[in-house]
Amino acid sequence: MHNTFSAILGLIVTVCLAATISNAVASPPAKAAEDRYIAARDAAIEKVSAIYDAGNADDAARKAEEAANADLAAQMRVILNESTREGFGPAKLHIDTFSKSDEGFGTLDGLRFDALLGAKGRKAGQDGADGKYVEPRAHIVVTTQTLFERWLHAHKEWWNNNVKNVPQQIGAALKAESFYTQAVSSGSAVVNFNSLPIAKPAGASFAYGMLAGRTQSDIPNAADTVFVSAIANGKVYVAYGSIDPKVQVPACMAIRASYDKKAEQAEDDLRFEKIDRKAYNKLGNLRQKGEDEYKRCFTRNAPKQASFAEATRQAERLLSAALNRR
Repeated sequence: MHNTFSAILGLIVTVCLAATISNAVASPPAKAAEDRYIAARDAAIEKVSAIYDAGNADDAARKAEEAANADLAAQMRVILNESTREGFGPAKLHIDTFSKSDEGFGTLDGLRFDALLGAKGRKAGQDGADGKYVEPRAHIVVTTQTLFERWLHAHKEWWNNNVKNVPQQIGAALKAESFYTQAVSSGSAVVNFNSLPIAKPAGASFAYGMLAGRTQSDIPNAADTVFVSAIANGKVYVAYGSIDPKVQVPACMAIRASYDKKAEQAEDDLRFEKIDRKAYNKLGNLRQKGEDEYKRCFTRNAPKQASFAEATRQAERLLSAALNRR
């Protein structure tokens, strides 16, 4: 009897030990799910990019992208387990293209919620009465900290050496205009005018608000967008949206206009040989000087505007929506 009991006890110990070793070797469920997502995403990128590179930008490419999007969106919903947001549409995969040659390639992995309304309360996602497409007024992107870190690592040298890449620490990245340009913006660079004094939500280990604008060339004359971000419960939340009213500082605009006028005069003087090339070069890049002075002036004076306080309130409401705490 004693021998039988000892044998059973030994068997139980052996089974438990084997289970312990197996669990120690196996990947945690969350990491395994993210690994599967990354592998599937990379395979989709290679497949779709090859179709486009072969000059077959037709039905085959479209079907391949739709299939990849559906599969990856389903995986991401399981990874994040995010509920819907009031005033926002259903979650979509935050990847617009799988083709390496597309301008919008390489955005942040996660789920995106688009606002149901656009400017002036019009229904977003369709053409308005004027025939122009109505953009959603705001967007929310959610991802995990570990997926965010993977994305940062992959974007360490995304641009060439002449352009500032995204910082490699999460907190620094969430304060950098280069991050928002690479991660969520499409077709235009993000300009960070000012940080916003938003309150950090309860339970968040990090929160940041930014008053911004977008540009494809010159710095805009007004800040018309806010970006907000937070880290909470192992997830990273990023949201951005248009603000009303825009934040403008007329005195700063006048400074840039003055530099632009000087630049035009210098160009005319060079063209009509009133000054030589050496004298012209000595003036430096007057337009760039004007832009730099404008931004410094804006950063210093924008917080004095009533519109700045309103932008801060709108940023806090957007962050609450991102964290689903409305």
